[in-house]
Amino acid sequence: MSIDLNADLGEGSPHEEAVMPHVTSANIACGGHAGDAETMRRSLLLTQKYGVAAGAHPGFPDKEGFGRRELHFRPAEVTQFVLEQIEALGAVAAEVGVPLRHVKPHGMLYNMAVKDPELAAAIAQAVARSGILPYFGLAGASSVMLREAEKQGLRPIGEGFADRGYAPDGSLWPRGQAGAVRPEAEAIGQGVSIATTGTVTAVTGEQVKVPARTLCLHGDGAEAAEIATNLRHALEQAGVNVQAP
Repeated sequence: MSIDLNADLGEGSPHEEAVMPHVTSANIACGGHAGDAETMRRSLLLTQKYGVAAGAHPGFPDKEGFGRRELHFRPAEVTQFVLEQIEALGAVAAEVGVPLRHVKPHGMLYNMAVKDPELAAAIAQAVARSGILPYFGLAGASSVMLREAEKQGLRPIGEGFADRGYAPDGSLWPRGQAGAVRPEAEAIGQGVSIATTGTVTAVTGEQVKVPARTLCLHGDGAEAAEIATNLRHALEQAGVNVQAP
């Protein structure tokens, strides 16, 4: 068994360097919901230092709402701002000599694209134009993200979430509702379950299939470094080979 362990980084968290050694992929904010040229550079240099695969983490251009508000743009506008963000990170990555290995949308852009084929297609078109083929999107039957990515010639990689609650249909439980974010002990157990059985228990009790090849934990919480350390150890103790895709 093997799985990638990724974290959303480049978002101003003071815990970033403590998280980085324990993950195998880093999704770096590139100026939409968070980040600027300097934060991108710092994060990219950390991926270089710890041998972590770097990827772009484009989101709604909404720093005030941290990319977690539901916004609506025309498809062409989505393609444009996603491509601009990937290219912004790509320019800094070229300066420091770090290749970009994947793209993963952020926050509400990601969650809306799970169920909106038009939005998912607009994002996938931007990624295809960037030339980066590996694309992280929600694993499971309810997600249209990976289907649209495949149509654009990308390499879709199903993603599961260690520290987020699941709805019975395999989508993520809405933020702001009880159960949306898992505490550390539950996050570790859920991460190991996804990696070893491809299933999680939904917030409402149902068993949900999550055929993931990459596993996300969020890098901005107060417990992020501790969760990253303990989840990586728990995965390895369960016989899971943790490596970038």
